[in-house]
Amino acid sequence: MEEPREVVTGGAPAAIGPYSQGVRCGGWLWVSGQIPLDPASGRLVDGGMEAQVERVLESVGAILTAAGCGFTDVVKTTIYLIDLNDFAIVNEVYGRYFVPPCPARATVGVMALPRGARIEMDVVARLPGPE
Repeated sequence: MEEPREVVTGGAPAAIGPYSQGVRCGGWLWVSGQIPLDPASGRLVDGGMEAQVERVLESVGAILTAAGCGFTDVVKTTIYLIDLNDFAIVNEVYGRYFVPPCPARATVGVMALPRGARIEMDVVARLPGPE
């Protein structure tokens, strides 16, 4: 059985705790929750909710690429929002990155997220290879 392997990229923020940006194992990739931190500065991006969603998805995309897959390989996403009124903005930006057949998804309202972020997202993707 394949051992879990860490996925690391400079295209996404470094982990701010004892976790990996992503872990690949057994043909699957688990991407840790990404908040809208600029990978270079480690600070929240400016520009409102649309900019935060875009940064999260760019970070997710960088981790997917580092693992050898892409958005079309994502089978499940979980989105955490501190304000469910942002749902329409999230959907609009999300639709630029995911095309049918879109992954399964859950959206959860939460009281707070790390570093004052308004959104966090984690994903599960299949890795390319024989089925």
